[in-house]
Amino acid sequence: MSHTDAIVLDTSIFTNPDVAGVFGDDATAAVNRFVELAREAAPRLTCYMPPSVMDELSHFADPERLPPDLELVVHLQAPRRHDLRVPGLFLYELIEDIRTRIDRGLRVAEKAVREVESGSVERTVRWLRGHYREALRTGLLDSTEDLDVILLAVELDAAVSSADHGLMQWAEKGGLRLMPAKRLHGLLCHLAGQD
Repeated sequence: MSHTDAIVLDTSIFTNPDVAGVFGDDATAAVNRFVELAREAAPRLTCYMPPSVMDELSHFADPERLPPDLELVVHLQAPRRHDLRVPGLFLYELIEDIRTRIDRGLRVAEKAVREVESGSVERTVRWLRGHYREALRTGLLDSTEDLDVILLAVELDAAVSSADHGLMQWAEKGGLRLMPAKRLHGLLCHLAGQD
């Protein structure tokens, strides 16, 4: 990353247990610690978050306990959805990925139907839900919030930081710079002079 750089943040930085724990014990504490470090890292690093991601984060963090300068440190900006050009190959690969996942989901459902026995319907339904979700969602760009992160990063020529494997995979396919969430804490500490 260069001297002055921009990064677009995803909710998973503050909610994914594998990553958020380095910032705090829960989403609220993680946001507070992140803001502390990002405040000290400025102006070498500018952090952005789409409003849709901030809305999603509000379901996990207690708004009453968040820092009052949160929006000054993490700039809220929506991507210009109507003005951005997305390469056709990106859309082509997204559609192909969705089609492949639908086929995988169908195979999971077929297997569940073949293996259901009377009295084990609930167990089979639980198995089906878990495997179906894994077949369809793991590694997929599966929410408008994720798409907003990618579109804003394209617009700002910024890096993407997330603990969501699917989001990072699609950001890489889009040729975006990446800042893995597991490394973000170290980067902030370094820029804030706390390493």
